[in-house]
Amino acid sequence: MFTGIVAAVGRIESIEPLGTTADAGVRVKVSAAGLGLDDVQIGDSIAIQGACMTVIEKTAASFDVDVSRESLSLTVGLERVGGEVNLEKALRAHDRLGGHIVSGHVDGLGTVTRFERVGESHELRILAPLEIGRYLAYKGSITVNGVSLTVNEVVDRENGCEFSINIIPHTSEVTTIKHLGAGVKVNLEVDMIARYVERMLSTASTIQRS
Repeated sequence: MFTGIVAAVGRIESIEPLGTTADAGVRVKVSAAGLGLDDVQIGDSIAIQGACMTVIEKTAASFDVDVSRESLSLTVGLERVGGEVNLEKALRAHDRLGGHIVSGHVDGLGTVTRFERVGESHELRILAPLEIGRYLAYKGSITVNGVSLTVNEVVDRENGCEFSINIIPHTSEVTTIKHLGAGVKVNLEVDMIARYVERMLSTASTIQRS
């Protein structure tokens, strides 16, 4: 589990194929000196751009993860050597929950439609698939590339659900959000509580009909 509070920005150092077939995954080495890897063990989880990955090798300043071809097809941010990535170590029981409860399981990809300065901050607008849009609500939580953010507006459209977020200068400075622009794909994870609410309501409706 994670909180969506990015602890450091790392960089993809290398990407090596794990096989020769088309469905083979890759081994990704992430340079992460700023994350503090002293307490990270082999087998621990680290969120990379919001996707939970398992550490299989580590040094004092980097760690390796194996990424399946399916994960590569469903997420963005792990495909380019030299690319910066948001990093967060797994939540411990005594840690502060500074963002919201994040599983590190990407629900889908959104497309940035606007990222422009408004006053001292930036307005970030993202078009999400319709299946994700039903979990979005005004003042609700959403994870974008591993960053816990608050939804300011939700507009349902024929081709998806567009939502807006206010990005304060600090968030832009300490995460990869600053690299976004119109047309860029982003990893999205909806609020876990919203999923449970949907399940409870659908179950209650089924019970009432029976």
